[in-house]
Amino acid sequence: MAEAERTKSKSGLISHGIAAQNRKARFDYKILSTVEAGIVLRGPEVKSLRSGRATLTEAWAGERDGELVLFNLYIPEYQGGFVARFEPRAPRKLLVKRKEMVSLIGAATRDGQTLVPLDIHFNPRGIAKVTIGIAEGKNKADKRHAIAARDWQRDKARLMREKG
Repeated sequence: MAEAERTKSKSGLISHGIAAQNRKARFDYKILSTVEAGIVLRGPEVKSLRSGRATLTEAWAGERDGELVLFNLYIPEYQGGFVARFEPRAPRKLLVKRKEMVSLIGAATRDGQTLVPLDIHFNPRGIAKVTIGIAEGKNKADKRHAIAARDWQRDKARLMREKG
């Protein structure tokens, strides 16, 4: 990751920037829109997240008891000293305004759309935020087209570099 995106302190923890990213989501899904949401975390979860070891690959968002919840987010236990234990894959509540939550839940119930977490980052104030994307799944042909376009861009850049 670029140095501008991720700033580490002397202790090796991320002070602001991207803590975890779901790069595969943009390949597997067509992102229609994005929303930034807060996330409810305990102290050791934040410390572990700041170390940059969280995994978003299998995570998804949905409704539970009238609230928006992030499921299957993996935050490993914090190893730095004696800290209270927590469940690494526990469902975590997302904090959004009521109107946004209703629209997100409505989008998730539509046919073929899902809520996918794209990244977890720390804002300049040091608060953990999750970028949630309203997405539609891609079929194999769309994925092949994306691979071909990416390869062509790479080849085009290589050719332009060679010509000077």
